Amino acid sequence: MRKTLRTSLALGAVAAMMLAGCSTSERGDGETPTDTGTGTAGSEAPAGFDAGAKIGVSLPQQTSENWVLAEDLFNQGLKDAGFEPMVQFANNGASEQQQIGAMITSGVKVLIIGAVDGGQLGAQAEEAKKEGITVIAYDRLLTNTKDVDMYIAFDPFRVGELQGDSLLQGLAALKGSGPYNIELLAGSPDDANSAKFFDGAMSKLQPKIDDGTLKILSGQTKFDQVATQGWKAENAQSRFSTIMTANYEKEELHGILSPNDTLARAALTAVDQAGKDYIPVATGQDSEVESVKWVLDGRQYSTIYKDTRELVKESINAVIALQKGEQPQINDTESYDNGVKVVPSFLLEPVVVTKENAKEVYAGDPFVGELVK
Repeated sequence: MRKTLRTSLALGAVAAMMLAGCSTSERGDGETPTDTGTGTAGSEAPAGFDAGAKIGVSLPQQTSENWVLAEDLFNQGLKDAGFEPMVQFANNGASEQQQIGAMITSGVKVLIIGAVDGGQLGAQAEEAKKEGITVIAYDRLLTNTKDVDMYIAFDPFRVGELQGDSLLQGLAALKGSGPYNIELLAGSPDDANSAKFFDGAMSKLQPKIDDGTLKILSGQTKFDQVATQGWKAENAQSRFSTIMTANYEKEELHGILSPNDTLARAALTAVDQAGKDYIPVATGQDSEVESVKWVLDGRQYSTIYKDTRELVKESINAVIALQKGEQPQINDTESYDNGVKVVPSFLLEPVVVTKENAKEVYAGDPFVGELVK
């Protein structure tokens, strides 16, 4: 993926953001995360390590703008904080993320891992812990391992809830009362967040499916039926082209639950290529530049704003605390069970964006703010 204007603008923002306070722990629905307040990731203080230490950052494939941006933010932000960054992508998939072993051998003190497949890195996490390395799951939870110390992410279940609510609101605005025909998309099954996004959305949509307000003509309602391997746009577009041909020759498709912007645009493109003269209500995530344009133009109903600068900032704040021999801040100790343990978490609050609130949400954002002026 080609690097965008986001990259160059981000480099000047990192140092200033690291001086800002931690993000609020309050949820947009008025509830708080499961833990009652902000705390630290453990009861025993870590040993600390030398300033200037190596910090390993292993990121997945460059499948969306936020991952491309994160690379530069980590490189610059860790340097500004006095560390030596080792930032690498696993563009060839889960097998390439064995690169973590080389980071361990090189002597990194902290490993920040955005996993391709969070269930395949248990051996690497165990090796890291044996060497006294702190393991932080970044954006995607590491599963089926006790050897992960902390999870830092925009709350993925909450993202799904917002997408489900947004789809229902958009359908009501577009068509008035139901019933509505919708189809479902989910993310890659090897991404631990995909099921959380889907479960959060379905917590809002399933009651409406059960009472007949929502109809899914394809009959594809289970996660494994609607998952999109590799988060690849071509996979989503191909599946939706088949769905349109098989189910919507005479019926109208009113809505699309999509877990991110890339897949939303792919599904909407399939609807357009099917020769339809209407635009379904579609959700998304990541506030990708093209999808922000589509939201403003009315082609995509909503996206989710997750400021990657904030996510990287909190990750670097955790590294700084560890270097000083302090525990990183957390705000949730119950929500994210990885199959072996409940992982202490710092969860940031996502924001749903539609044409109506885009100007307010993106005001001051150095990347998409220009689009709403």
